[in-house]
Amino acid sequence: MHIPDHYLSPSTCAVLAAAMLPVWGWAGGRVKRELSRKKIPYIGVGAAFSFLIMMVNLPLPGGTSGHAVGAALAAILWGPAFAVISTSVALAIQALVFGDGGILAFGANCFNMAFAMPLIAYGLFKLIGGRNAGPKRKSIAAFIAGYVSLNAAAFLTSLEFGIQPLLFTDKAGLPLYGPYGLDVAIPAMMIPHLLVIGIVEGLVTAGVYRYVSKASPDFLYEGSRKSLKTAYLYLGGLLALTPLGLLAAGTAWGEWGTDEIRSLLGFIPQGMKSGMNWRAPFTDYSLTGIHQIAGYLMSGVIGVLLIGLMIWLAGKLSTAKTDESRE
Repeated sequence: MHIPDHYLSPSTCAVLAAAMLPVWGWAGGRVKRELSRKKIPYIGVGAAFSFLIMMVNLPLPGGTSGHAVGAALAAILWGPAFAVISTSVALAIQALVFGDGGILAFGANCFNMAFAMPLIAYGLFKLIGGRNAGPKRKSIAAFIAGYVSLNAAAFLTSLEFGIQPLLFTDKAGLPLYGPYGLDVAIPAMMIPHLLVIGIVEGLVTAGVYRYVSKASPDFLYEGSRKSLKTAYLYLGGLLALTPLGLLAAGTAWGEWGTDEIRSLLGFIPQGMKSGMNWRAPFTDYSLTGIHQIAGYLMSGVIGVLLIGLMIWLAGKLSTAKTDESRE
């Protein structure tokens, strides 16, 4: 679901990035007001969880692959504003460091996965789960929230892909950016997400929520050293599982490189040829000279450490500004 650069026109990317600016402003302000200093690390926990679970690609029929996102779980555990920030941080690290998702398309990817997905998930969970619902109903609500919100994000992605050849063509009528229209993009995105990935997202959301609410209820909306240590253990286990993502040999639909596009179409759309080409340090989560599995694991470690560093710096800056305002 990570849209690479040059699949969307610059104007499409600009509109979606502009739409995210007030969302980031709202979420940042809400998080700053609601999160105490001891709960700041949970932003890193949510971002790291999302980052790692997106590394676990699953093979899908047709030779493609897909992955869960984790934004629904973050929204249910700590609220939608928290999920907007944590998922955006994960997507930023993926794009900048690992080339997973485009730099120009960052706003679009955040709109789909860090905005629409967590807000829909949170709303559904509250609507279905209810304030006084029992554990079983809340688990069902968490599953539905994860399943529906992921498919909503996939649908938005398919629309963004599908409108490109309708709006942006060259003088010969050939597509300048994403080459597949709505009649191809919607079923190609939605069928695997409805049948496989959405179910995985729902199961992960419901399973982790049910376990956390029983084993460590203070993890929900509150912060404690005990629950934070437990969260680090969860992340360590998920990190160990990330090499399972290497089992998915196929590229996710709509995330092909130019060579794959040429083999599929017989040509490369002009917008893909002439656009910016960001060279990420560890493209495709691989490290030069290191075995593929070890490189994938190390990429996970690097990503988690960078997320932790970003959150630590943000926490320091936020604390410093708060202290200054009190003087």
